[in-house]
Amino acid sequence: MSTAWLQPLPLVAILRGLTPQDALPVGAALFDAGFRVIEVPLNSPQPLESIALLAREFGDRCLVGAGTVLTPEQVAQVKNAGGKLIVMPHGDTTVIRAAKAAGLVCTPGVATPTEAFAALAAGADALKLFPAEQLPPPVLKAWSSVLPKGTALLPVGGITPDNMGAYRKAGAAGFGIGSALYSPGIDATETARRARAFVDGWNSINLT
Repeated sequence: MSTAWLQPLPLVAILRGLTPQDALPVGAALFDAGFRVIEVPLNSPQPLESIALLAREFGDRCLVGAGTVLTPEQVAQVKNAGGKLIVMPHGDTTVIRAAKAAGLVCTPGVATPTEAFAALAAGADALKLFPAEQLPPPVLKAWSSVLPKGTALLPVGGITPDNMGAYRKAGAAGFGIGSALYSPGIDATETARRARAFVDGWNSINLT
């Protein structure tokens, strides 16, 4: 399982509610702050248009794709728009297999070890621990002791610059960051400020 796509910064920007009009300025703000993984959830306005814009502008330097992907048909739509990342709120193995068959990176959402093992068997590249509020660091640490070595666990939900450290020390490989980073109505300047706070928070984690 390769986690090269999580380098150099394993923080996934979740841009729920993003509009095509804001896609490029928000994308540029994130890129300039250091983000290299960008997700536009499919329940955003005209998400495929935003994904296409971001993929054309940043696709050679960032991993751009979709979140809240629920069906194999949506996997195909994301790929056709230029997306290379499929993020799911659930662990439907049919969707995971469709994503991998299409040559895309896939991060399904899981909330139990049973779901985690099934997702990995279907080809998941990383596991989205969702919602992270119900999966605190001690749970993540326990999962890490039984999952295959090198499994990338990415908590999503309620992540802030201040609580990343505890998860990281418990074994998190990175994070998905949503409303604390971006929400509709937040301009590129404010997005950039928040993005830098998350980058600083990640870089300040001391694992020793």
